[in-house]
Amino acid sequence: MQYRRYANTDIMISALGFGAMRLPKDDDYAIECMQRALELGVNFIDSAFGYRGGTEAGPGSSEILVGRAIKAVPRDRVYISTKNPVSDPSGKAWRERLDISLERLDTDYIDFYQLAHSVSWEDYATKFRPAGCGWEEALRARDEGLIRHFGFSSHDTPENMLRLLEEGIFESVILQYNLLDRRNEPVIEYAREHNISVLVMGTVGGGRLGMSSEKLEGILPGTATTPELAIRFVLANPGVTSAMSGMNSVEMVEENAATASREAPLSAEELGAIEQALGENARLADLYCTGCNYCMPCPQDVGIPQTFAAMNMLRVWGLEDVAKAQYARLGPENREGLLQADACVECGQCEDKCPQNIPIIDQLKECHEALSE
Repeated sequence: MQYRRYANTDIMISALGFGAMRLPKDDDYAIECMQRALELGVNFIDSAFGYRGGTEAGPGSSEILVGRAIKAVPRDRVYISTKNPVSDPSGKAWRERLDISLERLDTDYIDFYQLAHSVSWEDYATKFRPAGCGWEEALRARDEGLIRHFGFSSHDTPENMLRLLEEGIFESVILQYNLLDRRNEPVIEYAREHNISVLVMGTVGGGRLGMSSEKLEGILPGTATTPELAIRFVLANPGVTSAMSGMNSVEMVEENAATASREAPLSAEELGAIEQALGENARLADLYCTGCNYCMPCPQDVGIPQTFAAMNMLRVWGLEDVAKAQYARLGPENREGLLQADACVECGQCEDKCPQNIPIIDQLKECHEALSE
């Protein structure tokens, strides 16, 4: 297993982190997966207050299972991360959630505490940092030895994440970064320059890159699987400390651990091949649809950009199962009320508004034929 330095400390954490959000439904097997990862050199597990059945208001079971799993090794050989949601912003409620996490993890301290889970700049400025909110309690908890290091997780814009890092209070950030989503590269570079650790979530694209894709696997001849390529790509970024993966089988743990144990990094030639292939694929995707949303709203509530995004997964990236699953989310049960392409009545309003002059009506028919089960 490779190990990388955490922030400006002597702590070395595994290049592969275990993300404990999508644990198997069977509790004992979930613990077995985590303990197998520990056996293979993984020493970093990330959970959250609400993971596995919880909400912002109530805890899930992930922390309990992590607490049980880490009993297999001495406490100082594993580094635990968990997160405090930005729900009730009062300092009292923030401290109560911390205490609950400590109890459920069955530990005296948390190594890397994400002071705010999935925080935006606005939430930070209005619900965490003001007097009487979580920041004051975080300082007290650190003084009491309950928290070792401060971090945060975020899905905000890169610009706002940079603002959060510029506050100068965080030693790490959990952010999304993968082959299909590279928008946070400026954040990663800033963090590297300022000795802030980057812990990557979505390493395999929220599961999208867990599926086999001949187009992606063909980029590097020596790469056996799409997940292997995805992990190697993330770890090739010198600003990344650990690539987290939500592993729900022992086999997945073993495969990912083997990838993270490869000492030889991607060469300049391999990185160049990836850059070229990703650039060409992105160009093809934009030719098909840039996702500008000018075609919306559709009078019939057809999810036009969503349909084309799913088709891009199939046509450009070769991720058939992912594309079909993404398309299946459209329909009467869709939370935004968006429907599949067969709801189109060919009124033509979308084509009049499309800046790329895409023949949307014909393309929708093609998409529905390719993506519907």
